[in-house]
Amino acid sequence: MTIHLNRRGLLAAMGATGLAAAAPALAAPRTTMGRKPLFKRINKPLGVQLYALGEAAQKDLAGTLKRLAAIGYTDFELPGLYGRSPKDLRADADAAGVRYGSIHMGMPQRLPPGSLTLMSSPQEIADALGTLGIRKAVLPMPLLPDDFKMPAGGDMRAALVAAVDAGGLDMWKRLGGLLNERAHALKPYGIDLGYHNHNMEFRPQGGTTGYQVLLGELDPKLVFLELDLGWAAAGGLDPAAEIRRLKGRIKMVHLKDIKASTKINYALGQDPAEVGLGMLNWHKILPACVESGVENFYVEQEAPFTRDRFDSMKISYDYLAKFVA
Repeated sequence: MTIHLNRRGLLAAMGATGLAAAAPALAAPRTTMGRKPLFKRINKPLGVQLYALGEAAQKDLAGTLKRLAAIGYTDFELPGLYGRSPKDLRADADAAGVRYGSIHMGMPQRLPPGSLTLMSSPQEIADALGTLGIRKAVLPMPLLPDDFKMPAGGDMRAALVAAVDAGGLDMWKRLGGLLNERAHALKPYGIDLGYHNHNMEFRPQGGTTGYQVLLGELDPKLVFLELDLGWAAAGGLDPAAEIRRLKGRIKMVHLKDIKASTKINYALGQDPAEVGLGMLNWHKILPACVESGVENFYVEQEAPFTRDRFDSMKISYDYLAKFVA
């Protein structure tokens, strides 16, 4: 989800806004002759969060996986089950010669009845993920009121932000407790549970942020973090510094770039870009990921897209596959 705001050039103001910390440095050319590309050197696959493919994945997952596999991607994170059976989804991955490494599971109030959610029984979750070959599950959004409903024809982004803000810091404390509880229940089944951020987490509140409160509540031995690098930067964080600060807690990242025109905000706003075409400093971020033990790397991009989504995925892949650091 994203909001396309009226943007102005902020390059001159980046030092004041804090986005300069994430921007690529105009440094002298690096000496890379004879060095292996980073992802070959660390023997990690490049993946995609299938949310980035929108309706293409919903309508034709088998074809989508084959097209992405032809680009070079082999590891995929599901945004959900697409209303299909785990067996059918696994067949699509097997036919494309790829694997699912993770899945996002939401809370019940945002999903149709009968969906696989964080509150499903541990056995039901284990059975579904076992069929898919997945051992990592992620809650992609904070808690919302039990009676929350998306506004029909209204501003979904504004409704989400308002609901999260209304929960205050207490919501983040409750979220930490819930994640610990669910992670403890899933551990015996061999499933690790994590949390994925947007930028609402980083809104200053009473000298702290929701994210800091959440981190303080989470048991690092039970719950890992999936750091969305683009949303972190849009929320004013230096992604590389955050990865190093939380060394050992971040198991997965969303490789997401944003344009320098993105203003720091806490309301689901960013100007998206393909990886390598935005402002994030990958020469700092990716080595930090490697040194901090990140296990899965998923390319993701928010709408609006300026070209075909598969073309965007190829641009990001080509940049990352050749990346040397």
